[in-house]
Amino acid sequence: MWRALRVASALRGPAAAPSSSACPSPAAMERAVVRCVPSEPKLSLQFVLPDGSAKHMQRDQAEPLGRALARIATNAAKGRVRKGKKARAAGEAEDAAALPAVRLFSRDGQAVGAEVPNAAAWQEGAVLHIGEARYRVERNPPALTELRLPRSLLAGFPVCPKLSAEFAAPQHCLFRWFREQRSGGGGWVEEEAAAGRVFTPDNALVGLRLKLRCTPGDAAQRYGLPCEVESSGPVEAGPGACTFDARHLYTGRACGAGRLRAVTYNILADTYAQTEFSRTVLYPYCAPYALELDYRQNLLKKELAGYSADLVCLQEVDKGAFADSLAPALDAFGLEGLFKIKEKQHEGLATFFRRDKLSLLSRHDIAFSEALLVDPVHAALREKLAAYPAVQEKVLQRSSVLQVSVFQSATDPSRKICVANTHLYWHPKGKCVRVLCVG
Repeated sequence: MWRALRVASALRGPAAAPSSSACPSPAAMERAVVRCVPSEPKLSLQFVLPDGSAKHMQRDQAEPLGRALARIATNAAKGRVRKGKKARAAGEAEDAAALPAVRLFSRDGQAVGAEVPNAAAWQEGAVLHIGEARYRVERNPPALTELRLPRSLLAGFPVCPKLSAEFAAPQHCLFRWFREQRSGGGGWVEEEAAAGRVFTPDNALVGLRLKLRCTPGDAAQRYGLPCEVESSGPVEAGPGACTFDARHLYTGRACGAGRLRAVTYNILADTYAQTEFSRTVLYPYCAPYALELDYRQNLLKKELAGYSADLVCLQEVDKGAFADSLAPALDAFGLEGLFKIKEKQHEGLATFFRRDKLSLLSRHDIAFSEALLVDPVHAALREKLAAYPAVQEKVLQRSSVLQVSVFQSATDPSRKICVANTHLYWHPKGKCVRVLCVG
């Protein structure tokens, strides 16, 4: 996550500036970062004064520029006065500083009027003068709001960070991966061959932690302040050959035009994997670590990515696993995800589709119990079920849902496909409930 201190310190230093009579050379410029979103009443302004103090101001977007500039002048003068107090304490008398001249110039060198609203005044490339200091305005630059690495890292398995960005897109961000020095000196060594969003550590990195530096970017090739994140633990040895490795030999390439490859899996929700019944009856052959969600997520991500599928339908998907693990990882491989949680549950359904092949036209999430009660199509079934109150109660208690997605071909809009993803109720003594859900 971003830290205010790191962001503030990164505001210092040269930045590119437009050529104009009101602007000094780019090498002399500092940065003034403005965040202005039409749906919000205020804009934010961040810069670092010549005395080194970082300022983060919130101003009304409709406020006249003159008031914002006056506040900046007051803040700058306060910094000078504080320095004067320290000097007087040391026996050096110093007069209170006068307010510095603060003005804003447009990118073509024209002074911006004091009556202009803040939202219109603070434009990309404008130049802010605070006394002798000059700041190039960067309006809504790409920024990271979240950057995290998975808790479990396995050699031979892809590492995909979870990132959230504002005014940026992952495909335009820059990524640099580092490994911990084995000597124990505390330093980091860059992995020269790793410059993408996904990094697969090899066996040589077992026992070492990883660090990622991400610089947010946009389609206009603007880049914001970089952010770094370190893994909480070291890379661990992987399980070796997996059963899906043989299947991947046939799915290394995506299907050609006009064809789709679909994959569906029940991935076993963590809430069910950690029960005593699961450990002793359903999966007694699994070591405890193999049932841990973090470990299984590594295997799942590698297996699903290796199928090069255009559609992936998953059941028993933990809400947290979708948001923090599966969605970021599969997004890095070109798949966008849709999630529907079950009623009164912590798990649900997830449907992923390949963005360069399909576009989503509509989605319809249907709760079986609700549909049975209100949908006219099921009137006959409701009437018959009413004769068996015990069965009716069991059916209406079920949290099963149906996730329906309608897609359109990205290359041929006349071709559409409807994908239904569901997880039907199962119990050895409740087969009739499953049949009724199908009905």
